[in-house]
Amino acid sequence: MSRTERAIAGVAATGLGLAAGQLLGVLLDPASAPLVAVGSAVIDLAPPQLKEWAVSTVGTADKPLLLLTVALVVIGLGAVAGIASSRHPVVADLAFATLAVVGAAAALTRAGAAPSAALPSVLAAAVAAALLRWQLHWSAPAGPRPDGTGFDRRLLLTGGAGIIAALATAALPGSRTQLPPAAVRTIPAPQSTPSAFPAGLDSTVPGISPLRTPVADFYRIDTALFVPQLDVAGWQLQVDGLVEAPFTIGWDELVGMPLIERDITLTCVSNEIGGPYCGSNRWTGVRVADLLRRARPSARADQVLSSSSDGFSASTPLAVLLDGRDAMIAIAMDGQPLPREHGFPARLLTPGLYGYVGATKWLTHLKVSTFAADQAYWTTRGWAERAPVKTATRIDTPRGRVAAGSTVIGGVAWATHRGISRVQVQVDNGPWQDAKLGPDVGLDYWRQWYLPWEAASGTHRIAARAWDDAGVVQPATVQPVLPDGPTGYHVIDVQVD
Repeated sequence: MSRTERAIAGVAATGLGLAAGQLLGVLLDPASAPLVAVGSAVIDLAPPQLKEWAVSTVGTADKPLLLLTVALVVIGLGAVAGIASSRHPVVADLAFATLAVVGAAAALTRAGAAPSAALPSVLAAAVAAALLRWQLHWSAPAGPRPDGTGFDRRLLLTGGAGIIAALATAALPGSRTQLPPAAVRTIPAPQSTPSAFPAGLDSTVPGISPLRTPVADFYRIDTALFVPQLDVAGWQLQVDGLVEAPFTIGWDELVGMPLIERDITLTCVSNEIGGPYCGSNRWTGVRVADLLRRARPSARADQVLSSSSDGFSASTPLAVLLDGRDAMIAIAMDGQPLPREHGFPARLLTPGLYGYVGATKWLTHLKVSTFAADQAYWTTRGWAERAPVKTATRIDTPRGRVAAGSTVIGGVAWATHRGISRVQVQVDNGPWQDAKLGPDVGLDYWRQWYLPWEAASGTHRIAARAWDDAGVVQPATVQPVLPDGPTGYHVIDVQVD
């Protein structure tokens, strides 16, 4: 076989091996699938700056891109193994064995991993090694081929099929699944509900963000390469740590507690100024304070470390969860059970805090602790321990090119748990003008705003800033998202024809 043929043989064997390992992983535990396990390890080990670059550059496509990158690296190593296999078959075997060890180690170090989590990576490597040896033996010509090239297109087709199959099975665990199981399609009526939801500016200001974000459009930023497939029958929430009365609660007991329904805006700390990772909805759940009072925290405790089924953790100040705000174990959004990708069956939701310190999805554990004793997932990676949401505003419209004449500048502003009292707009470094505010849903919710504008031809620069209810304006100084969220005014350029 030629060098090219050997490389193709390595690609084909590796692709089919990956497909076999991925399929077994999906059947056993999606977290153990080789591409998912290695990809998750990359997320855990990557520096925060790389994570921020990925989110800001490719947005929510970061996870598919990561899986594709891992697959291409593995396939590339398979090609190298194929090239080396002609003179040094043992080298190829060692290469696949190394891949097996890396994949197995990544799978076994995930939260709650069983010993069987190593099997998908071992199977992938074994299948790849066996197929490579078989292909090299099968493809050895007894004499010159009729076309004189020595190239067998079946090798290329086999490799392509294997790669596609591996990527397809990698996508299965993380596929978007809106609906929870049919048995949980209804939620008991909440005992405490907010006022009737007001009509927003959605119909009067074209292009403005809806006052309530549709569930299908709600942003998703997390560390999970696959969406955990939890069911309420086996789900439990453990509450322990520095408490007098630790306990474990199941789904039926949780939903049997007094439920509240609240309108809350949720923001990701990675949301750049003017970015899309902010959404608002009506949430239903159980007050965290009710659970904590049952557990009776120690006077020494100052944080609650919340953990998810996939090993993520967040550290929330205990005082925040007990200060009267509507921090909840959310079980529904927009009146329906949580979609799986947003934390089904239950997630933490803490108004006024960025998600990484107060909005753990797929919640399974609340540990009352201290900041000195326990550090959360992102805290160990350079992010701040405490991260209240900063006042911000976003210009939604106009964007790009608009026609000259009467138009409108509009957007949303938020200072979660402090409220928005004022928004101003500046055009071309002119005087700041007060925008008209939309309905006030509450301290924990964003606020729409707009300003009529007579747009003249040319390029114009528009800026916006907001004040919270205490009369404090958002900082003008530009600060990156690390370590505790960005600051600065949202500024856009608009071309008027």
